[in-house]
Amino acid sequence: MLTLKKYSNIARFQSLIALFLMCLALALMTDNFMTTDNFWNVMRQISVNVCISVGMTLVILTAGIDLSVGSILAFCGAVTAGLLKYGIAIPEVNLFVGFTVFGVIVSGFVAGGALGFVNGYAITKFKVPPFVATLAMLTMARGFTMLWTKGHPITGLGESFGFLGTGWFLGIPMPVWVSGLVVIIAVVVTSKTRFGRYIYAIGGNENAARLSGIPINKIKIWVYVLAGVLAAVGGLLVTARLDSAQPNAGISYELDAIAAVVIGGTSLAGGRGTILGTVLGAVIIGVLNNGLVLLDVSPFWQQVIKGLVILLAVIIDKTNKRGE
Repeated sequence: MLTLKKYSNIARFQSLIALFLMCLALALMTDNFMTTDNFWNVMRQISVNVCISVGMTLVILTAGIDLSVGSILAFCGAVTAGLLKYGIAIPEVNLFVGFTVFGVIVSGFVAGGALGFVNGYAITKFKVPPFVATLAMLTMARGFTMLWTKGHPITGLGESFGFLGTGWFLGIPMPVWVSGLVVIIAVVVTSKTRFGRYIYAIGGNENAARLSGIPINKIKIWVYVLAGVLAAVGGLLVTARLDSAQPNAGISYELDAIAAVVIGGTSLAGGRGTILGTVLGAVIIGVLNNGLVLLDVSPFWQQVIKGLVILLAVIIDKTNKRGE
């Protein structure tokens, strides 16, 4: 019993231990890692992944998966930039509709939520496996992005909009404030609300949740809608930081999000995991990406290493479940 207890305690803090060892190794291997500028650079970089990963956590807690978040991010960023710069013109009726910064932000959220709704509806109404439904949306959303932008970046979005991605408030970058607010809301929702309890119940045992009267389909649809909206938040931050909407934005972002969720201790089988664990996983991925760049590791090897990290995290997750 004592051995099992010690093993359980180690497993609980394995992500923190891994982060500490990684930071220690990088501090010894490069002089640029332990600097204030690099710290804020890492925090800005992980802010986007934190937003996406929070949505991914909600999906995976229901035993689902969302492969479309990177493409939704790109589409929502393009919609936001396009509406801000060009508005909507209808020459047939001599009508032009302009948008404020607040208006385009809301429009981006609506676009992300709509695509997320399509994912959830296909999964619940037509019983399409989440992997297949979101893989199809990955392709469709990328196509919508190309159609909207005609394959060209949308640039010159103005200082007011750019402040969301590059500005500072009280000595902290705006993207960190945004991602921090997302995390706080998600923690409250998952731990203090009926909706959060339903998410865990569905992932833990969907049949038992259905027999308990939980509206399975409704909850799942809302989870995918939220994942779409949070992908839109990520798209907003990326677009504001670059001052442009790139048609190829968000490629492979879904992999970083899944990696953060799994490394943070959320089970791919659903029903077990926390938002704060996911944040820790996103920090680990961000530090890993930053360290590989500082060490001048080839981008091709970076992909290999990140893939191995994801595989290792899944193996550890399976090992922990067998131990329990």
